[in-house]
Amino acid sequence: MRLRDFLILLAVCLVWGYSNVLSKIVIDHWGVPPLFFAAIRFAVVALVTLPWLLPMPRPRGRIAAIAILMGAGNFALLFLGLQTSSPSTVAIVIQLAVPFTTVLSIFMLGERIHWRRGLGITLTLVGVLLVVWKPGGFTLSAGLWFVVGAALAGSLGAVLMKGTDSVAPLRFQAWVGLISFAPLALASALLEQNQWRSAHEAGWPFVAALLFAALIVSVVGHSTYYWLIGKYEANLLSPLTLMTPLATIGFGVALTGDHLDMQMAAGGGLAFLGVLIVALRTKKTVPLAEARGNEA
Repeated sequence: MRLRDFLILLAVCLVWGYSNVLSKIVIDHWGVPPLFFAAIRFAVVALVTLPWLLPMPRPRGRIAAIAILMGAGNFALLFLGLQTSSPSTVAIVIQLAVPFTTVLSIFMLGERIHWRRGLGITLTLVGVLLVVWKPGGFTLSAGLWFVVGAALAGSLGAVLMKGTDSVAPLRFQAWVGLISFAPLALASALLEQNQWRSAHEAGWPFVAALLFAALIVSVVGHSTYYWLIGKYEANLLSPLTLMTPLATIGFGVALTGDHLDMQMAAGGGLAFLGVLIVALRTKKTVPLAEARGNEA
């Protein structure tokens, strides 16, 4: 990979990592309801990408399901998890998306798994379990269960994506934004309170965070990554995107005071090693799925 392209990928991963921590600040520190934040983020994405909306990719039913899983479902659960969990812990637990995708591919697509990918899956699971282990045993908070759900939703969307034709990135973003907004807005209206008041109290910093998440992270960040996918093999880029959870941990320690001890470092190291082994053994990957694997 050319040095210029590596630096571009590094910038994208740093943006995605910072976005994870920024989402924690918006949802937890500023008190903006998570479903509301996800809804208006997708509304902005849909508005910006509206010129690329038509024609709708086919098969339409599958595209709609993928959009719900990788958009509304993934981000709603992830933001609910960030409400009570640290970005650093979330960055490690969300790596379960990699073994989830592999296992779902086996059952849904009939793919075969060899021992090295099996080893990678095992290391990822052991790493995550080490992170959540307490002296009394393995405990997973409600927030981290939401993160596990986000990983599973994203993985199922990724597997379904393998059964579709290639979709232009901005067209996919347009449909994800459009399809995700309505259920998120409805869920927020039914389950959350004081959405607009909390956003108003946060003020212009909230507006800036929203525009950053929707425009820089989703539209610019993803489009740039897809451009790199067009130049390089996915099994080269996929391991390099592990810079995203590492950036999340760094920003989390620096900006939100995340606690990083030897247990978390060891568990994170094992999980990332497992993801690396799986990624390096992957013959064919799905750019749209990969791009959403580490980004919030």
